Amino acid sequence: MSIPADPEAHVRAVLAGLGVAHEIVPCDPGLADTAAFCEAYGFAAEDSANTIVVEGRAEPPVRVACVVLASTRLDVNNVVRRRLGVRKASFASAEATRDLTGMAIGGVTAIGLPAGLPVWIDAAVMARPRVILGGGSRSCKVLIAPDLLTTLPGVEVVEGLANPIA
Repeated sequence: MSIPADPEAHVRAVLAGLGVAHEIVPCDPGLADTAAFCEAYGFAAEDSANTIVVEGRAEPPVRVACVVLASTRLDVNNVVRRRLGVRKASFASAEATRDLTGMAIGGVTAIGLPAGLPVWIDAAVMARPRVILGGGSRSCKVLIAPDLLTTLPGVEVVEGLANPIA
């Protein structure tokens, strides 16, 4: 899997190539983490989608990028673990995420991920009229209709991938 030297520029190029409606939302890098971003820029958690890399402990390791609403919690220990076919799965560290995607936490997005990395999207994401995702760096986000995500390679919509936060 090749990693782009400039992930934000790569995300913008992928979006341009898709020719789909989207908006780039500039953001203070210090406010790129979901809760701070939503509060500062007026987005609801249920309209914010996080892309989270999960590693299944296997030899060789298996990885997947999961897209879930910020108002939900990814079901790593049940759904993700079973779907990966491993006994143990966990969130990838910030370093492992950057090594795999080239993107820093707070900017990770399903758009423009390396070829061969599967992307699972919680079905609840698809029910939103629009979602805001990472933009490839901590300096911007991407506002899209979630249908755009299904045009990306390696994407699968998964029912029950995440659960509402109680």
